[in-house]
Amino acid sequence: MHALVTALLLAGFALLAAAMERHQDDLFGRPLPARLTALLRLGGSAALLVGLAAAVQAWGWAVGPVAWFGHLSVAAGAVVLALVAWERRHAR
Repeated sequence: MHALVTALLLAGFALLAAAMERHQDDLFGRPLPARLTALLRLGGSAALLVGLAAAVQAWGWAVGPVAWFGHLSVAAGAVVLALVAWERRHAR
């Protein structure tokens, strides 16, 4: 269950990062259309909420949100590191 929650949160943060104009320029070289940006935001938010639901389903309301916040921190850090690595690799 840890892997599922982490995967959902990684996907959510990746989608939210791709919805930001700054990261769109870094990743795609141009801003994406507004409709696609809105869909990326919606998908990212939905993935984070599904991750919360999965954590609560697995560990209950007493531990689920705490575990979700821990996984949230790991996933956010991984996405930040991936974006930094992407920028450094393509800056050369």
